[in-house]
Amino acid sequence: MKYAPINPKFPKLLHGGDYNPDQWKDIPGIWDEDMRLMNLSQCNAMSVGIFSWVALEPEEGKFDFTWLDEIMDRLAANNAYAVLATPSGARPAWLSQKYPEVLRVGSNRQRNLHGIRHNHCYTSPIYREKTQIINRKLAERYKDHPALLVWHISNEYSGDCHCELCQEAFRNWLKVRYDGDLNKLNKAWWTTFWSHTYTDWSQIESPSVIGEQLVHGHNLDWKRFVTDQTIDFYKNEIIPLKERTPEIPCTTNFMGTYDGLDYWKFAKELDVVSWDNYPQWHHPGGDQIIASEVGFVHDIYRSLKGGKPFMLMESTPSMTNWQEVAKLKRPGMHLLSSLQAIAHGSDTVQYFQWRKSRGSWEKLHGAVVDHCGHENTRVFKDVTQLGEALNKLDVIVGTSVEPDVAIIYDWENRWAFNEAPGLNNSHKEYEQTCKRHYQAFWEKGVPVDVINMDCEFTGYKLLIAPILYMVRPGVAERIEKFVQEGGTFVTTYCSGVVNENDLCFLGGFPGPLRKLLGIWDEETDGLYDNDQNSVTIIADGVVKNKRSYQVKQICDLIHCETAQVLATYDGDFYAGQPALTVNDFGKGKAYFIAFRNNNDFEHDFYENLMEHLDLRRALQTELPSGVTAQLRSDGEKDYIFVMNFTKEDKVVNLKEEGQLKELLSGDVVVGDLHLQGYDVKVLAR
Repeated sequence: MKYAPINPKFPKLLHGGDYNPDQWKDIPGIWDEDMRLMNLSQCNAMSVGIFSWVALEPEEGKFDFTWLDEIMDRLAANNAYAVLATPSGARPAWLSQKYPEVLRVGSNRQRNLHGIRHNHCYTSPIYREKTQIINRKLAERYKDHPALLVWHISNEYSGDCHCELCQEAFRNWLKVRYDGDLNKLNKAWWTTFWSHTYTDWSQIESPSVIGEQLVHGHNLDWKRFVTDQTIDFYKNEIIPLKERTPEIPCTTNFMGTYDGLDYWKFAKELDVVSWDNYPQWHHPGGDQIIASEVGFVHDIYRSLKGGKPFMLMESTPSMTNWQEVAKLKRPGMHLLSSLQAIAHGSDTVQYFQWRKSRGSWEKLHGAVVDHCGHENTRVFKDVTQLGEALNKLDVIVGTSVEPDVAIIYDWENRWAFNEAPGLNNSHKEYEQTCKRHYQAFWEKGVPVDVINMDCEFTGYKLLIAPILYMVRPGVAERIEKFVQEGGTFVTTYCSGVVNENDLCFLGGFPGPLRKLLGIWDEETDGLYDNDQNSVTIIADGVVKNKRSYQVKQICDLIHCETAQVLATYDGDFYAGQPALTVNDFGKGKAYFIAFRNNNDFEHDFYENLMEHLDLRRALQTELPSGVTAQLRSDGEKDYIFVMNFTKEDKVVNLKEEGQLKELLSGDVVVGDLHLQGYDVKVLAR
């Protein structure tokens, strides 16, 4: 599959970073040096103006674009482009002083002071008006500028506001959701519990640390409202941009798996999705585990727009100042980690930041240009090496992948599961569990889409839904159809428990999944860290070698109705009861994993399924430990990224692949592919 470039007027991989020239405009000659260094490092797209509101509008209604005019002209003259930002992420002090209603109110009902970022009310008419004014000025001024490539809307939208404007907006949102019927809301929130029934809409307020915070349907709807209100603010921001520059794509930078917004909803409004990636490389847990987890998130962002390439909007070329340990990237890791993003579907590698700030919070955060100000640094050379590599990979722009496997990672499901008291409160681990189910495929080089429960399931061979605690209306029926037509479905403990309002299904768990799975899930046992139990595989063809697996943290006690028992518990009062089942359903199969383990079971179980289902792989060979292979394709030609996330040299046997071309070196590869520590090769097939 091949998509159009992010902006067809520059059909290349983008390389650049957050450029803050307004911080340096009083230092003679520094902009000239920036342009020289950008050319030297092969940077072609710079994010400009993200926090520049006061530099553009130093007083209300008085604008100064002269410095930005010069920067835009300089970029164009240097054959570079601007990812031009709207500045709403951090407003001027004069705006807060004159219009205090724009300041955010916390859940404690106290209004914030001016400061930090995203400390503003998304509902405020004044703030919406002011952002539209500055955005319209930007659009009018630069709509025909040759450097304008992408609109960068605000920055890392986050947080919520509990002011009276937001309270009224929340009530109106609820009236729409519940058709103006307060009884519907009371039933959905189960407000008869603790006598919380509302008798008038005006009684409803947002969840608060000094008030109501334990009604789960209430909390869930507030999170949904915050997502919708943030999206509405974004849509208000882009109105003048779309009016004047309809051909320029709009994006905003998401933050990994940030809990506060449902990115599945938000992504629908973006022309291209982008995200900010700051993994803790060289953590004691091991780089290959970190790389697998990062790959999972990259695959979310490719999947958010149905396979369309995304933008890696921020990453660090060296270290991250706000992490517990600001670890430097070891030699080779910058090229490797950056090309990992390309391997999973990004068409850009961008940084925060271009030049290290001289002062304040991010003065020690990684940057392309250090405080020394010149190119004679290890990091600058790493960035230049990457820029040269990206120039050799433009053929990959717009390519994607069509995996046989999808894993469901759903924001609303995560919200609901994390709210639920019981089970094992100290080890909910919804996100971590999804990543553990993903890891086996990453290790074997099997491409994966990471979707939500509302996405289309058709076209996949294997659908995995770890901890599908919430099942929204129609989802179970679509999964049944998927399996009925020959698909394989896998889910786990704590699935099919609540509906979209976080109300428990009656009649026995796993609720609407019960017929498909062929089980009744009677109880869930939470285990202490020192509890000992295990399961034993009792059926053939489930795993290759190992037969016994440790149980930890959570296990369901289930009864088979139409399902076949594949494994049983070894200990406790439920010894001998089913721990793993499969149910034949139509032309397909549905598996239920009743226990959490150390991830060794998932590894063995999915390895067996990969072979049985003949899942598409990047390479038809066994990959060494710590090495993955990821695939991008235009439908005719494949591009395989072989990446070594260990310090040791590795060899990959490619004898079955025939003759391949390595794009970074231009070499022809036949037979063994040698990888040094933290090495990456890009093969064309």
